[in-house]
Order: sequence, then C-alpha cells, then structure tokens
Amino acid sequence: MPTDPQAPSRRRGDPHLADALDRVGDRWTLLLVAALLEGPRRFGELADDVTGIAPNVLTQRLRHLEQQGLVVATPYSQRPVRLSYELTGAGRDLADAMALLAAWAARHESAPGPAGPAGTAAAAVHATCGSALEPRLWCPTCDRLVDPDEPDELVRV
Repeated sequence: MPTDPQAPSRRRGDPHLADALDRVGDRWTLLLVAALLEGPRRFGELADDVTGIAPNVLTQRLRHLEQQGLVVATPYSQRPVRLSYELTGAGRDLADAMALLAAWAARHESAPGPAGPAGTAAAAVHATCGSALEPRLWCPTCDRLVDPDEPDELVRV
C-alpha cells in the first residue's frame, strides 16, 4: 500500500488527515490495530480476531503497519520463522482516535443493535461503574474541556 503523493486525498483538504488515511484508512487496518491493543498477537490469532480477512491481505496489512512504524514484528520461532506482532507507541496512540470514531459510529448507527435503540450503543464503558464513556476534546495547557460546537473554541490546523 504505497503512499501516492498525487492521490486525490492529498490534493484537497487537511494534509494531516490525508496522511492518516494513507497510513491507516483501509478496510482492515484499524481492525488489526484494535486487535493488537489487547496485546501482542501471532498471525493465527490475528486471523481469528479479525473475522473475514484473507491471509494474504493480513500479511500485506501487517507489513504496511510495520513500514508505517505502528507495529513491530518479533520472531518467536526460527524454523520456520514465525512472528509475533505488537503495537509501537505510535500504534497505541491510535486508541484515542479509534475511540472517537467508535463513539461517532455508536451515536449515528442507523439500526438498533445489541446495546439498544439506534444511537445509544456505547463504544466503551467505565469498568468501575459501568457508565458509557464519552470521548471529549481537552486542552492540556488550559486544563479544560473544549466544546467543538463553539466557534471560538476550536481551530482546525
């Protein structure tokens, strides 16, 4: 999955978003990252965790994630060579973005799901009390939440 500097996503809009999409914006990559957030996995475990991914596609996506510096592969067997895959710090940093994306999907789902009526499914719950978690924008300098709906609160860079 080589990056094409002339791709349409690169010519218009936010260049950082275009870069992110080039790195992780395909059908399987975020599902692999989600599986790896639980800890290191072997190829067969990833194939089981990410239902429906073909072995050749899994191999291709793992190589791409390695090239992007999001995953590191460590041999656990030399004959034959077998690898265990683990997220790097940059790969683990995707957890926040994925939580925001999952929360968006939960708020805008079009059909009732196992968690309840449309729009009420939670992407994650707090283990201590069981309440649905809500991702928020927070400014570490001001030490306060930022309301993205307020025009003066958020500047897109």
